[in-house]
Amino acid sequence: MAQYARQLEFFQGTAMRPMTWIGCSLVALLTAAAAMAAQSVPSVLKSPADFAGIADRNERSLALFAEAGKVIESPRCQNCHPVGARPSRGDDMPPHLPLVVRGADDNGAIAMRCATCHQVANFAPAGVPGAPKWHVAPVAMAWQGRSLGQICEQIKDPARNGQRTLAQLHDHMAHDPLVGWGWHPGGARTPAPGTQAEFGALIAAWIQSGAACPAP
Repeated sequence: MAQYARQLEFFQGTAMRPMTWIGCSLVALLTAAAAMAAQSVPSVLKSPADFAGIADRNERSLALFAEAGKVIESPRCQNCHPVGARPSRGDDMPPHLPLVVRGADDNGAIAMRCATCHQVANFAPAGVPGAPKWHVAPVAMAWQGRSLGQICEQIKDPARNGQRTLAQLHDHMAHDPLVGWGWHPGGARTPAPGTQAEFGALIAAWIQSGAACPAP
């Protein structure tokens, strides 16, 4: 009987191995499909023309900024605008791992500089994101935990936006390669809504309409 039991155990194990392999393969395929879906599902932004019917200039400006706020409040932007010393990561925004801090110049601590891991482009084999001049925003430009109205007032204030004029602010948002990474984040990261060009057009129209800010 023991011999038959061993044979039965052998055949069961042999039969289960292909099933286990199939199960693992299916999980891997579903995970890859989910990652591709996150990248391929379009998340569009309205254009300035969509707000042309709002006759009141101030209301139109508020509506334009609310649309642009879909980008500003996305994880792709929020992760690099931490309130504290440590940036966050991913779509659900947990603290950055490995543990890193902004450092004195917002480029990381001496022994763990941002550029040590983050190069000028995404490194797909390791899943490490990258873009030119990778760093966290200064504390004065922290956005996490703040309302869209508070962020709006902040980005207009030269004392808190890197001494930028509104024209320079538009140029930064519409053309800066590090900002542009938000639409090409690589891996399973969800891109920022729309495109950088569409975002820039919204910011330009917002400025032209008076740069009104929502209530804090």
